[in-house]
Amino acid sequence: MAEGPVPEARWIETRDGLRLRAALWPEGTRGTVVMFQGRTEYIEKYSDAARHLAERGFAAAALDWQGQGLSTRSQADRRIGHVNDFNDFQTDVDAFLDHCAARRLPRPWHLLGHSMGGAIGLRALLRVLPFERAVFSAPMWGLKMLPQQRILGWTVSALGSSLGLSGRLTPGSGKVADPASQPFEGNLLTSDPEMFAWMKAQIQAHPDLALGGPSIGWLWSALREMHALARAAAPDVPTLTLLGTEEGIVDPDAIHVRMASWPKGALEMVEGARHEVLMEGAATRARLYDRIAAHLDG
Repeated sequence: MAEGPVPEARWIETRDGLRLRAALWPEGTRGTVVMFQGRTEYIEKYSDAARHLAERGFAAAALDWQGQGLSTRSQADRRIGHVNDFNDFQTDVDAFLDHCAARRLPRPWHLLGHSMGGAIGLRALLRVLPFERAVFSAPMWGLKMLPQQRILGWTVSALGSSLGLSGRLTPGSGKVADPASQPFEGNLLTSDPEMFAWMKAQIQAHPDLALGGPSIGWLWSALREMHALARAAAPDVPTLTLLGTEEGIVDPDAIHVRMASWPKGALEMVEGARHEVLMEGAATRARLYDRIAAHLDG
């Protein structure tokens, strides 16, 4: 894989005192793409995106959300992915955008949200934050569950949270999107062995970046946030959403329903792609980033 631009890394602080790690790739003349990562992810995983964007003239910015990467983790067991409430991520967003403004990243600003970052990003658009255009990759507007799993998820997460068990690992959380201990065969992330090996090598080289399954509190908050987002009208922001035909983590039906009701939205299906649409083979990535650049240029 080709080397990309070197990021400018900083520690930033939220208004409630949490320390977050942020990275900027500030060189660009066509604007800045602010990248909202998914659950379990970290800045290093977005260096390939930053490289592709830089080649197309865009600056970029990325953040480790609270509870993952090298940002503050509240749990004694740092492998449990936990957040008290999804609204807490909006506190991260505010601190992050303040940092981008202080560093005078080139305008216009655009949003790129993947998976959980798609839920956080949609909420940010509904708050009318300063994004001119948006791109979503397999956004978490629903989780892929059987009907009985969905009922069980709501019941267990609600009951567990009410009993003070929100920080405990969700029972039976199964496969997680952390490739460090997973074989390539049967993985839900990418059909490209090279990109899978690249993600796996990052975790093996820096184990502190790794994250395991979600907490009961994360699940309870995520389910309520996805339900609330589904009831909201589409934001007045031109939006491109990318979804693989082999998606196995988020709910494709929720994405189809949302994009069908988005007047300024377009849904593009990526044949053969899995959850990490932007981490498929080199030819697919190049084509999709060309498509993204064309969308951002209007």
